[in-house]
Amino acid sequence: MASELAQNLNLLMQSGNSLVSIETGDEQRATKVILETVALRKVTLYDWSMTRGLRKIDSDGVPGLPTVEGPKAAKALDFIEQSTEASIYVLRDMTPHCKDAFVVRMLRDLESTLEQRGATIIFLDATSLPDDVRRLTVRFDVGWPTTEEIEQVIKQTFKKIRKTSETTVMSTVTKRDAEHMVQTLRGLSLKDVGRVVASAIYDDFALTVEDLPRLVEAKRKLLGNMGSLEDIAVDFSVDDIGGLKNLKGWLRQRRGGFSRQAQEYGIEPPRGVLMLGVPGCGKSLCAKVVASDWNMPLLRLDPGVLYQKFIGESENQLRQALLQAESMAPVVLWIDEIEKAFASASGDSSDGGLSQRMFGTLLSWMQDHRHPIFIVATANDISALPPELMRKGRFDEVFFVDLPSAAARAQVLGIHLERRNRDPSKFSLPALAKECHEFSGAEIEQAVVSALFAAFTEKKELSDRHILSEFKKTRPLAVLSAEKVKSLRAWAENRCVSAD
Repeated sequence: MASELAQNLNLLMQSGNSLVSIETGDEQRATKVILETVALRKVTLYDWSMTRGLRKIDSDGVPGLPTVEGPKAAKALDFIEQSTEASIYVLRDMTPHCKDAFVVRMLRDLESTLEQRGATIIFLDATSLPDDVRRLTVRFDVGWPTTEEIEQVIKQTFKKIRKTSETTVMSTVTKRDAEHMVQTLRGLSLKDVGRVVASAIYDDFALTVEDLPRLVEAKRKLLGNMGSLEDIAVDFSVDDIGGLKNLKGWLRQRRGGFSRQAQEYGIEPPRGVLMLGVPGCGKSLCAKVVASDWNMPLLRLDPGVLYQKFIGESENQLRQALLQAESMAPVVLWIDEIEKAFASASGDSSDGGLSQRMFGTLLSWMQDHRHPIFIVATANDISALPPELMRKGRFDEVFFVDLPSAAARAQVLGIHLERRNRDPSKFSLPALAKECHEFSGAEIEQAVVSALFAAFTEKKELSDRHILSEFKKTRPLAVLSAEKVKSLRAWAENRCVSAD
């Protein structure tokens, strides 16, 4: 039975659309959908590329000898124009050829001819066609592999390796683990899914829940940096953050919110959190911890890259970034210092309304998208945030991250000492914590780093004395900008949930 995608593509052709554009990097998946559609329509399929010319494809997808040889797109279009068949013609990588005015004119002439005889040209490209040609086409989105398709590839890859390997291949993956793996691998092509899973199996000839971090890392490397989105390596755990017990508890409670069981129970996936607070208190670190704890890739949206000099380009950059995040879902989308991207959206704008338009695009997407994307937005300046962003429904919760308490400071000190191969039990952490009152987590870390340099210079082991000395030399931000911190706390007192 034909897939839903093939049926939709068939319906598009039946409606008289003679020029169809499929923009995707997953050429294999698109080809499969086209072959299913050809079987539905019971017509002849031709396939053209620069390297192989125009060839007839049989019902099993096997190409014949070239009907038109050579890399010239115009020769293939001329053959299509002379033909009288109601065929489907797949033209691959036509974007560079469509810069030729002669090719564009041929396509314009062909549009009505194809419609009259019930034939269709499908442009299969990894990039967008030029505007002149794109206006002639109707776009068809093949999307990304479904969870069922990914699950099937995982099973097939495991069975294939177990059958061909001389070493015994084991699997201890439960149904829940398998579901988590499938969700982790969304946003990859089926071919890439097979490769990633095979790599995890060949590492120890087993497929287990311990392979999840490996799958996340493999996916991160495959996708790399994508325009306005930066793929961030996740090397933190919940234990790497001191304090923030309310936030940690909230995240722990929603850890399984993207699972199928949660949806069947009637729970909607968590949408995200907005974290306001004093700089250096761990807001950005929380985004990495969420991704690590939930075994999800972390994407950082860089607001500075969004703004372009040409009209319409900035809005397009934002839309493309959101589409990329959707294709990778499930992911944690981290929007760092969100107030800097949309500062002028809250008042009089000097940018011709650009910030308001981009802010409107983001709000609409946050409200309407149904992809498993958890947003972590951080902000330091409350006054620059438009009020629409703060209301319930945009985010699940708004947390205020204050300066750490004495207990949290002691915990932070222990974490940074342990990271630097020091035994925290050999230091008077409660006493040291009292001496760094109003220090942020980042300031405590820098004091430990400076103390290590001081001890190294003296050729002595790090002690309480070195750390205490650095505390006394440091003027924390809470002292240097006392008015701003006080104002921030006053604003958040009855508006936000305390993270600690």
